[in-house]
Amino acid sequence: MLALAYKFIRYDRAKSIGIITAIVISIFLIGQQLSLMFFLMGLMGNLVGNAYVSDNQLWIIESQSSNINAVNVIDRRLVQQIASLPEVESTYPVVVAPAQASFLDGKTAPVTLIGTNSPSFIMGPLESKIHEGRLIDLIQPASVSAELYNAKTWKTTLELNKPIEINGKSAKIALITKNAQTFGASIMYTSIENAQMLGNVSPSKVSIIIATVKNVEDKAKVRRDIEQLFPNLRAWDANKLKNSSVMEIMITSNMGMSFGTLVLFAMISGFFIIGLTLYSSALDRIKDYGTLKAIGAKKRYVNRLIIAQAFLYALIGFVIAMILLVGFKFGVATSGLIIDLTPAFILFLLIITLLISVGGSLFAVRKISKLEPASVF
Repeated sequence: MLALAYKFIRYDRAKSIGIITAIVISIFLIGQQLSLMFFLMGLMGNLVGNAYVSDNQLWIIESQSSNINAVNVIDRRLVQQIASLPEVESTYPVVVAPAQASFLDGKTAPVTLIGTNSPSFIMGPLESKIHEGRLIDLIQPASVSAELYNAKTWKTTLELNKPIEINGKSAKIALITKNAQTFGASIMYTSIENAQMLGNVSPSKVSIIIATVKNVEDKAKVRRDIEQLFPNLRAWDANKLKNSSVMEIMITSNMGMSFGTLVLFAMISGFFIIGLTLYSSALDRIKDYGTLKAIGAKKRYVNRLIIAQAFLYALIGFVIAMILLVGFKFGVATSGLIIDLTPAFILFLLIITLLISVGGSLFAVRKISKLEPASVF
């Protein structure tokens, strides 16, 4: 069956090239847009993704916010008050402060300082995201981290111990991270003391409180107690806060609608282009299909022959599209845009390819199934 289907494909090379091209363009666009969306979604929750998260943690922020990237300041005295709860083992204050970084070559850039207690640095960055330097070096006065991929955006070079200014105050880069970017902000990790000093933050204010409960089973109870005792606060599971942040940004920015529309139109256009081209190809070879029926081929066999052609088109187009996506992945990696082609994502693209191609072939199947053998002679 597949051998005969391949002969039909080779018979009309012009239309075959058109069908394969349509599949390649559709699947490449779908894969590109979805991988970009997943990358941006990862950035939206990376303040949580870069942190040392455990199951017995609660992330406490001001109650009006459901986005970790946009939190209001809260009273630092709440850190000790929450720590006094019987089920709470420890609490960690976190300072998030906007600032302006200035480099010796005259370049300036807006940054966000992320300060937490040393030497634990519970907000991160994770060891796996440290490119150069040591996390403990952020304890040093006026020491901050910098993201490797921000160098291109800032149009400057980054190296350890490079002197910079933050809000007009002398500082230095003591740590260089890699793949620790966040959405819409260039973050610099440091100690909480450095963040307060460099970010001009009052010592009486913090942005986030991370509480560690003694037993994971008490986590829900502690969350309810915190929200009842402190109505202006809301306690979150870290992963739920991450998902909430992503959802809020996707909805408020209409980013989900934009990416979804592009993917949907790529699927629809591919479906109809492939379907109509296969339909036209079937009309061109209607005598061949009529002859097959005349010599005894059943309608089911002819239908399967058309679907087999669509299956081969899908496989060829999918392989070419994946080669282009892999090239795209390595092409943008140098700029910090990390595309993750997971097995699940590749399988999803293969299923979409088969749906578009085989589904589009139903136009031709419907036409040929009604064909009477005698009508072609």
